Amino acid sequence: MARKSYTTEFKRELAGMVLDDGYSISAACTAMGVGATALRRWVKQLR
Repeated sequence: MARKSYTTEFKRELAGMVLDDGYSISAACTAMGVGATALRRWVKQLR
C-alpha cells in the first residue's frame, strides 16, 4: 500500500483548522480523512 502524500498547502490548512479554528485533532482527521499521527506532526511543525 502506497503512502499518501499531501501538499504543503493542505498540511498548513489542516493544521490551521486545529490551531486557529478550534477543531480537535480527531474531528479534523475525521473530516479530512487524515491520520492523527500525521496531523499532530503538522500541527507541531506549524507551531
